Amino acid sequence: MPAAPVDGPIPRVPRDEVRRRLLAAAAKSFAERGYDDSRLEDIANAAGFSKGAVYSNFAGKAELFGAILGAGADTEFNLVMAEIGDADDPREAIGAAARTVAWRIVNDAERGQLGLEFAARAARDMRTRDILTPLRRAQRAAASRSIADVAERTGATPAVGPDLAALILHCLCNGLSNERIADPGAIDAETVERALAAVLTLLLEPRAADDLRTT
Repeated sequence: MPAAPVDGPIPRVPRDEVRRRLLAAAAKSFAERGYDDSRLEDIANAAGFSKGAVYSNFAGKAELFGAILGAGADTEFNLVMAEIGDADDPREAIGAAARTVAWRIVNDAERGQLGLEFAARAARDMRTRDILTPLRRAQRAAASRSIADVAERTGATPAVGPDLAALILHCLCNGLSNERIADPGAIDAETVERALAAVLTLLLEPRAADDLRTT
């Protein structure tokens, strides 16, 4: 028996929900097929929309790719800050940050793969670089602000300024993610956490660096 017709107009999907579904479908496609072999039409269909929905929310495939990375970075940042909470001891804050980021690096290899591919494309394509550059700058700026806030709240004595510390940590996280992709057998969660904790300690609480020599 055919379904009864629906009276009245079909409700429109909220814009935030459209973006969420497109980002989820795109992340899956990019991870499985790579950037070049992912088609916007297929991504839109997988999300339940037409190709026009993509262009209503994103300028094109490169911007969609960048939005996925940006959303992942925002999620990680929010998780780290939530774990740090109102910690008033620098070692407690360092431990919480290292554990959270290490978990993300080890358990979200998909984002690491996407980031590596996007960075490689940015090295060859100016349009991709124009999307990646402000994204990376925003991530470092957010990290710098959080480092300054944690240092002030906990009374830490940073070895360098927050902007330089943010750059160092940003590069460390990217490097650890790449090494995890290349050699997951050797770069496990404990190794990643120890590396992050060691560098965070040297940057934020160098007075405690002597303890690192015994671990």
